[in-house]
Amino acid sequence: MISAIYDRRSTRKFLDTPIAKKDIREIIESGIKAPSSKNRQPWKYIVVQGNEKEKMLHAFRQGISREENGDAMLPQSRQHIDGAKYTADIMEQAPVVVFVVNTLGKDLMENISVEERVSEICNTQSVGASIENMLLAATDKGIGSLWICDIYFAYSELCDWLDHKGQLIAAIAFGYPNEFPRERPRKKFEEVVEWRD
Repeated sequence: MISAIYDRRSTRKFLDTPIAKKDIREIIESGIKAPSSKNRQPWKYIVVQGNEKEKMLHAFRQGISREENGDAMLPQSRQHIDGAKYTADIMEQAPVVVFVVNTLGKDLMENISVEERVSEICNTQSVGASIENMLLAATDKGIGSLWICDIYFAYSELCDWLDHKGQLIAAIAFGYPNEFPRERPRKKFEEVVEWRD
């Protein structure tokens, strides 16, 4: 698994080779094995392929258009809209897109107590661990992946399309890579680690 951690890259170009259902299942099962706060296992995975992918992309692009031209949920992030458009193109190219939902999550706009916010943070950490497990399992199988947060530019549209209870956290594009990017720069160990004896 250490080699998968070092070899994992964010893939943005995919071959149109289909992924076997068995491999998708094993990747998701790796996500299910992640640790979760109080063993709540707050995750749900929605696998999107084929014709459903077209409907999802329509919803995603509608949201991006609204964000760009109308009632923006993220007005201070407008400079990233071109990146979101590029992400939609990547999702179109990927054979499989998996949406990850926090089934215990509150609505983003809901006013919540401090205790509820702590619970949200714990559940989001759990979902993040699940996503990372899936990325590493995919890498181990030679399948590329992209962890996608640009979905927030179309949050309401995608939630309406998903029609699922819970909080949409992320999407992951999976496919056999058609690129092999170099490792992105990382902060030095000394910059991010503080020892206290």
